[in-house]
Amino acid sequence: MTSSPPGGSAPQARAARSGVAYTVGAYLLWGVLPLYFLALTPTGPWEVVAWRVLLSFVFCLILLTVMRGWSALRAIIRQPRLLGWTALAGVLIYVNWQVFVIGTLSGHVIETSLGYFINPIFTVVLGVFVLRERITRLQWAAIGIAALAVVVIIVAYGRFPWIALTLTASFGLYGLVKKQIGAAVDAISGLTLESFWLIPIAAVTLIIVAQTDGITFGTVSPLHTALVAFAGIATAVPLLLFAAGTRRIDLSLVGMLQFITPVMQFLVGWALLGEPMPAERWAGFLLVWIAIIVFVTDLLLKKRRGARAAAVPLV
Repeated sequence: MTSSPPGGSAPQARAARSGVAYTVGAYLLWGVLPLYFLALTPTGPWEVVAWRVLLSFVFCLILLTVMRGWSALRAIIRQPRLLGWTALAGVLIYVNWQVFVIGTLSGHVIETSLGYFINPIFTVVLGVFVLRERITRLQWAAIGIAALAVVVIIVAYGRFPWIALTLTASFGLYGLVKKQIGAAVDAISGLTLESFWLIPIAAVTLIIVAQTDGITFGTVSPLHTALVAFAGIATAVPLLLFAAGTRRIDLSLVGMLQFITPVMQFLVGWALLGEPMPAERWAGFLLVWIAIIVFVTDLLLKKRRGARAAAVPLV
């Protein structure tokens, strides 16, 4: 009878299970985020995102104190290159947040889901053209089908899906920037700095809102005030769960699990909110889902080939 090696399969299995739980938790929270933002009405999208920025920053400061992360943050601040990357990441995530909330509060939740359905495939495109990565024929096929889907939606449905494509581009480029940063910036420090760079934008936004529509925070009801105040936690918690999960499981599994969010958002828009889905739009979404099946099939095949290669004994 052979004994298990130190640090063997049991701890790895526990880490994998917790990694899946953290990642699924993040995707589930992101999936119900449209319902949270809809609960903030009559607060408009610009005010919502401004408070989201400011309260995320406050929540991150609390986390840094509780988790004793100030030394890590100070180390990052001493590196101008990292600060530049976090500023760019902040701008990209601001665009993503703002367009997502505009889409949600203007009755386009289904279109926001389309953006996140396409995002993994757009990430592959960025890998090819920016990082010079080589991809498989199946991945090329998925890219082609997704592009065809966008053309179908534009031509047949008669409207350019700017919300979906802006969400795809902003989050895809955000992921690329985070890849450039790598492990040099931890999740809490990263979100803290990204929120910090956006404080001037949030402040100007609130000034403009105050002079036009009027600030709603603290004026509607105690429940509404509490819900808006929750924006920082609603932003930070899924990001931290996602960071914890991706450290524990393979990226291929992360890639397959990430479709939980757009599926939930699509169901919220279609089944709960009753957004229109004419035949032309179904055709476009069907093509997107075919592209996703091709994409996930490629991930599974690569995972299987990797398992077989690992199982071949070295001579």
